[in-house]
Amino acid sequence: MKASGEFNVELKPLEPYAQGIDGIQLGRMSLDKQFSGDLVATSKGEMLSAMTTVQGSAGYVVIEQVQGALAGREGSFVLQHFGIMDRGAGRLILEVVPDSGTGQLVGLSGNMSIIIEDGKHFYEFEYGLEDSALTS
Repeated sequence: MKASGEFNVELKPLEPYAQGIDGIQLGRMSLDKQFSGDLVATSKGEMLSAMTTVQGSAGYVVIEQVQGALAGREGSFVLQHFGIMDRGAGRLILEVVPDSGTGQLVGLSGNMSIIIEDGKHFYEFEYGLEDSALTS
C-alpha cells in the first residue's frame, strides 16, 4: 500500500551529550512534525548528527514516534532514519521499527521517502499491515 502527503517539521537544538574531536561537530536536536494527506499525524523525536570538516559530508540518525491515523486507521508507530551525505550526495533510509505499531497499526511495516521541493516537505510511504491488523 502507498500513502503520500506533506509535512511540516520544526527542529530545535538540544544540549549534546558528547563533544566532537578533531574538527567533527556532534549535534543533537528535537524534532516535531505534523503530517497531512494519507497520514494525518504528529510526531516527536530526536536527531543525532555528525558534521565532518569536509563540505557536504555528514551523517545523522533519528528516532521519531508518529501518532495519528494512516488511511483512517488510528494508532502509533516508530520511524528510524539513517542519513548520510557524502560530499553532497545524499542517501536516506527511513523505516518503520519492527513491532512498534499500536492500536489499529499493530503489524505495520514499511519505508518512507522524503522529498523537498521549493522549501516544502513531502513524504511517500510504502507500507504493509499484517492480516491481524486488517481485521481489527
